[in-house]
Amino acid sequence: MPIRVQNDLPVKEILEHENIFVMDEYRAAHQDIRPLSIGLLNLMPLKEDTELQILRSLSNTPIQVDVTFVRMTSHVSKNTSTSHIYKFYEPFESICDKKFDGFIITGAPVEQMPFEEVDYWEELKKIMEWTKTNVTSTLHLCWGAQAGIYYHYGIDKADLPKKLSGVYRHRVRNRRIPLVRGFDDVFMAPHSRHTEVPQDLLEADERITILADSRQAGVFLCMAQEGRQIFVMGHPEYDRMTLDAEYKRDMGRGLNPQIPENYYPDDDPENKPVLTWRSHANNLYTNWVNYYVYQATPYDLYGTPAAAQRD
Repeated sequence: MPIRVQNDLPVKEILEHENIFVMDEYRAAHQDIRPLSIGLLNLMPLKEDTELQILRSLSNTPIQVDVTFVRMTSHVSKNTSTSHIYKFYEPFESICDKKFDGFIITGAPVEQMPFEEVDYWEELKKIMEWTKTNVTSTLHLCWGAQAGIYYHYGIDKADLPKKLSGVYRHRVRNRRIPLVRGFDDVFMAPHSRHTEVPQDLLEADERITILADSRQAGVFLCMAQEGRQIFVMGHPEYDRMTLDAEYKRDMGRGLNPQIPENYYPDDDPENKPVLTWRSHANNLYTNWVNYYVYQATPYDLYGTPAAAQRD
């Protein structure tokens, strides 16, 4: 998939080095097609790392994608330069009148706080409400999934006895759903969180369909409104070394973290982690773009009855 980004986005060079087709603004403007418009609300602290991970994940279908990075105005990031954020990110107020084929809400390192105590919660509620009328399908990741389920369905997260960190075995629950088309019966996926949405509460809510879960990690993937809202409880977009960086960061802070499960060979942090989840992560994003964004969206987001019905 050609990914359309700003010409001077720093991660563009990394993507090109990985042989991912990145199209600059000039070339994209001269193609006589309508690219899919996908917004990314990036709540992660290391925004450039997340940009790279998400763009890489979106690069596996032949459809051209125009990605818009969106930022909160009620929160100031402390881990990414202000110049980068103001150059490459749009405030929600500047895009709220637009419509998007797809929208992604990432995780955030605030999961142990009650939602109402997060400083940008009111703004995030406004954005999640806006997605119901202006977005064909919204993909929520990790804390973003917990926040979306709480806002849309009133199911709160619960604290875990200890941090869930590692790469866990999952099973597909309903392979007739296109989102998991091509998945093996069992697959691996990373998690990194202190909280969960209780599985029994999700099972009891008829509005939510669980697609994959894990004996150790709980629900991994569920959806509602026939795919208009999709919730991923883990981090399938993570790089090989992301959990390693988190573990060593926490070690440096004196937090004495547990070694991520099923991650380092022989549970030895000196060993290079084995990448066991990339193919299913790519499959997940490809299925989302193909079946829930591309196949469901109108050609003209603004001038067709399908778009007007979302107003």
